[in-house]
Amino acid sequence: MSKFDKYFLMTPSDAIDYAKEKLSIFSCDSELDSKEIGDGNLNYVFRVWDKKSDKSVIIKQAGYTARISDDFKLSPDRNRIEAETLRFQGDLAPGLVPIVYKYDDIMSCCSMEDLSDYTIMRQALIQHKTFPKFAEHITTFMVNTLLLTSDVFLNHQEKKSLVKSYTNPELCEITEDLVYTEPFNDYKQRNDVFPPNLDWVKKELYSDNDLKLEVAKLKFEFLTNAQALIHGDLHTGSIFVNENSTKVIDPEFAFYGPMGYDVGNIVANMLFAWINADATMDNEEECINFKNWVENTICEIIDKFKSKFLKIWKEEAKEILAKTPGFADWYLSQVIHDTAAVAGLELCRRIVGMAHVKDITSIENESARLRAERICITVAKRYIKNRKNYIYGEQFVNTLKEVENEFPG
Repeated sequence: MSKFDKYFLMTPSDAIDYAKEKLSIFSCDSELDSKEIGDGNLNYVFRVWDKKSDKSVIIKQAGYTARISDDFKLSPDRNRIEAETLRFQGDLAPGLVPIVYKYDDIMSCCSMEDLSDYTIMRQALIQHKTFPKFAEHITTFMVNTLLLTSDVFLNHQEKKSLVKSYTNPELCEITEDLVYTEPFNDYKQRNDVFPPNLDWVKKELYSDNDLKLEVAKLKFEFLTNAQALIHGDLHTGSIFVNENSTKVIDPEFAFYGPMGYDVGNIVANMLFAWINADATMDNEEECINFKNWVENTICEIIDKFKSKFLKIWKEEAKEILAKTPGFADWYLSQVIHDTAAVAGLELCRRIVGMAHVKDITSIENESARLRAERICITVAKRYIKNRKNYIYGEQFVNTLKEVENEFPG
């Protein structure tokens, strides 16, 4: 009889016992220690390591409510989805996700490779570090995990079976509320707006009916377009990096949705890094250099994604009508339009919603933060309203530069 035969929420000491009993990573004479290191909104993350060796493991456990708020009642099945997604993504994009050792459906926990020698990308970007290989890595990850899980490549029956397996209603509802609805009306009265910006936000978001019409269209696209297996929460807080490697983590929001959702989230979070540097860096030359790197990376993300997407499509597409001349270009253009729109949604929701980003909240100067938030929301509105005008990476950056000039520092 084991205490792990029935679900309970673990403590660090429980995680040690779990590692000893359930995993084959450590030797019998190991001297284990553990710490809860989770800083996300939903789950509990334990790092367990051997004091006498370099062996370690991450144990991630799902609770029945979110850490961010008990208002979110969630099925711990999201941990199964995460484990299965990581394994699937590992096959499609080798080396770009952590290795999964075990999924335990009783304890609703997943044991995986420890990436402690990496840095969470958001933290590194706030320190204004650059990663020249990131655009190459993340575009390979996105093209492989998105295009290769779509109807373009999969047998349609197989794909429909995957849609069923990756149905994720509770976490999709969080996205539907926090990304597609509440930032534009605060109908649940839980938005968290920087007080000096409240009246401006009410005018620019809550009172802009043209914007809300476009957001309504986008929400129903998210609800109905089972295009590919998307990560569903692909931001710089869900990516580990070092100079030579990138690892994507936390696909618990994974489900079959529109491809542009993942690409747009990456673009928006790179923009947050640019905004943070613009607001906080004192050395002008260093600030310009960092911002230039971010701008070039955004261009590369869009343009490398497109070129890799079309290359794989041309070489490996299975659906007969997908080979119709002109169809691949049309299909990809729709993904890039969605990318612009989702980048706008992410920019809005991280400014006014309940789940903020440190890129913005760490800006200590009130006037600098006010300006940063207004740049984000103004860029966002143009991405959303004019999404069909975006084709190339340079266009995303040009909008940012135009808006920057409209809000002189």
